[in-house]
Amino acid sequence: MKIVEKILARASGKEKVIPGEIVECKVDVVMTNDRSGVRMMDRFNSLGIDRMPDPDRLVVIFDHDVPPKAIASANKQKELREFIKKHQVKHYYPMGAGVCHQVLPEKGHVWPGSLVVGTDSHTVTGGAFGALATGVGHLEAAGVLAKGTTWFRVPETIRIVIDGKLSGPVMAKDIILLILQRLGTKVALYKAIEFTGEAVDAMSLDGRMAIANMSVELGAKCGLFAVDQKTFDFLDGRVNRPFTPVVSDPDEIWEETYHFNVDALEPLVACPHNLENVQPVAQVGGLEIHQAAIGTCTGGRLEDMRMAARILHGRRVHPDVRMIITPGSAEIYHQCLEEGIIHTFHQAGAIIHWPGCGICAAGISPVLGVGERCISAQNRNFKGRLGDGTSEIFVASPATVAASAVKGQIADPREFY
Repeated sequence: MKIVEKILARASGKEKVIPGEIVECKVDVVMTNDRSGVRMMDRFNSLGIDRMPDPDRLVVIFDHDVPPKAIASANKQKELREFIKKHQVKHYYPMGAGVCHQVLPEKGHVWPGSLVVGTDSHTVTGGAFGALATGVGHLEAAGVLAKGTTWFRVPETIRIVIDGKLSGPVMAKDIILLILQRLGTKVALYKAIEFTGEAVDAMSLDGRMAIANMSVELGAKCGLFAVDQKTFDFLDGRVNRPFTPVVSDPDEIWEETYHFNVDALEPLVACPHNLENVQPVAQVGGLEIHQAAIGTCTGGRLEDMRMAARILHGRRVHPDVRMIITPGSAEIYHQCLEEGIIHTFHQAGAIIHWPGCGICAAGISPVLGVGERCISAQNRNFKGRLGDGTSEIFVASPATVAASAVKGQIADPREFY
């Protein structure tokens, strides 16, 4: 069996499962946030269950509307905190902890071989740790909290082999943009993707998380990486339970196999309003921008902060650009303070946001005005996502975003590296 099949077999109590089979699985972790959590709470309350059977299964992270910008949001968050207290949910992380998909592994709630569901599509980020992590709806999550299980159709698995070596400021984000450019957003509908190859072996966990995070943009049910010593080193002291990593058997036959070589990969940009609309930075260089953003569940990790600081050091953000930087978690923010990265950002004229989803939380703040352009390290560039319907979002790596912020127009980070 492959990784995803072994996890679903274990969770369903079966020795073997095959693609297409429907299985009822015990879920290890249910994750929700302040925005989707209030809807899940309402669904759970509608079931008429007075006490949650296993509240330790639930992890709640406030990261979207933090602090709340509207009275209705503040009231719902208050209800959710009361719900957390009523059911004695101990895994609660209030605002400031960071983005749910970053906090989940940092606090040891994702481990190799685990089955994790979350009320957010980018829960797939957990696949970087050899877990089957995937997004579910509010009602389904409430059902899992009520009975502990849910059903899955065992997905087929496609393999994406990434060989070669990245150079200069080219990042893992550029790799996933390359894959989207070549394969499109529907190549893996309800399929699992297993990423492998020499570039994957050399990649940091931060890079793997960025790629796993955007596997859902390829249509995937989940995106998985085999674990290695980097995984174990990160999880050491975080996961306080035994676990059994799983790997795909060597003689497996894949649904499809796609090969990529990144030796000559150059910085890429996903242009409005489709993630398939990926162009080399040279093709869109020179376009004026009004906002530059580094952060979110895709581009707010320590590796991203360090890359941005390297490019911004000794330089100033263009006066016509507002630059917002959002560390992915309190842990990352503190490390940036220790390394002087926050000072570099401040000296460059960037605005440092508190850890959380930042601008990517469906345009919470700040928003784009009529005809404005934003280049961002986020994962989606859909029309109107960050504000006015005539605005445009260009998705790129943190390196490309930082270079563009300095120049005031979309720029190649190799000029500043």
